[in-house]
Amino acid sequence: MLEIRDLHVRYGGIQAVQGVSLSIARGSIVTLIGANGAGKSSIIRSIAGLNKTISGEIFFTRHEGEEPASLMGLKPEDMVRRGISLSPEGRRIL
Repeated sequence: MLEIRDLHVRYGGIQAVQGVSLSIARGSIVTLIGANGAGKSSIIRSIAGLNKTISGEIFFTRHEGEEPASLMGLKPEDMVRRGISLSPEGRRIL
């Protein structure tokens, strides 16, 4: 359903994500766990189209039997149309 291949994310001179790859099957529940600054939020924000990536690929298959579609370069509103969104953590979101 979701596949990430060799994802790299950078904020200015800081490399936040270095070569992350993962595959998530339909119906799975997945948790990203790590220390502060490990890149968890950067990965999630990249999937939702909120971070620009340096390199790598993100593919999403919405329906079973459908060919995986690349999510790279899509705007956040395009992600929502595909069924991908981010629920922010914390207060003051509205």
